[in-house]
Amino acid sequence: MTPIRSLRATAYTVPTDRPEADGTLAWDRTTVVVVQVTGGGQSGLGWTYGAAACTAVAHDELAPVVIGRNAFDVPGAFQEMVRKIRNDGRPGVCGYAISAIETALWDLKARLLGVPLCVLFGQAVDGVRVYGSGGFTTYPHAVLAEQLGGWVHDQGIPRAKLKIGESRGTREERDLQRVRQAREAVGDHAELYVDANGAYTPKQAIRMGRAMEEWDVRWFEEPVTSDDIAGLRRVRDAVRADVAAGEYGCDLYTFRRLTGVVDCLQIDVTRCGGMLEWRRAAALAAARGLDVSGHCAPQLHLHVALATPNVRHLEWFHDHVRIESKFFDGFREPVEGVLRPDLSRPGLGLDLREADVARFRTGGADAAGD
Repeated sequence: MTPIRSLRATAYTVPTDRPEADGTLAWDRTTVVVVQVTGGGQSGLGWTYGAAACTAVAHDELAPVVIGRNAFDVPGAFQEMVRKIRNDGRPGVCGYAISAIETALWDLKARLLGVPLCVLFGQAVDGVRVYGSGGFTTYPHAVLAEQLGGWVHDQGIPRAKLKIGESRGTREERDLQRVRQAREAVGDHAELYVDANGAYTPKQAIRMGRAMEEWDVRWFEEPVTSDDIAGLRRVRDAVRADVAAGEYGCDLYTFRRLTGVVDCLQIDVTRCGGMLEWRRAAALAAARGLDVSGHCAPQLHLHVALATPNVRHLEWFHDHVRIESKFFDGFREPVEGVLRPDLSRPGLGLDLREADVARFRTGGADAAGD
């Protein structure tokens, strides 16, 4: 047995490069909670994008049931963490903290075995397509065009997404104007995606979806809130674009409900519970004949996506690309729109640049065994 010796959770807050907003939220900074676990002379790395309160949950609630366990028994550790927070509630902070720890445990296990994580899981594909994601509603036209056009024409990513649903869906004409501008920026041959972040009503989303057919929009993400299962079904059945949702899923029951009402299931490894739950959710989608797409955090999704036969793509999200490129050695860039691993590096293939990112630290906690 190789026991888990310690767990550290650290919160970092990184300002955005300019004010950002989507259809239902505005922000000017992003918090990432990084978890490091040790055992057998190795260290595993995981993270989530959530409130700094995740550090307290990781230290006070979850570390006691993880430290001392066999580092190779990741599913057992996951199960015990879920049981431990029963009365606290799994969606939100607790689920995000579990996700960060669980991914760190998989990274540790692969490092102990000296193999990349995708090799431990078993690869289904040798690379995963990405789509550029940003296009915030706060962007003026010039910035929108530069960002989306840059992904397509400069970086060779033939898929790009912008935010719509501005001001909770009250600016439809500006939404359509921005979609037209985005199509002009990426050209006729790139795939154009939109994300309303749940800003529209079902009838409004159907009306907007049909209007956007003029610009060949292929992907309509969260046209209505993901809590509105019936509304998602109505929109999916009425528009040509693929309807996608699932980024807030924190358990398999949520994903099971969504597989009946979307064209592509989104899964976020930093929220759903980690790598094991990501793969189980992907299996639920496969049973419905659906693809899955990784939501945000592209570096963390890469290896689990490589082990998923029904993966469609990953989200090359502007904020998280900025953070992950600053924070981690081993950061991977897409080539011609495809992200591939460095198979010479074990685990996730990433190492935290602790000294470089210390200035962003806003909190943290450590726990160790006897």
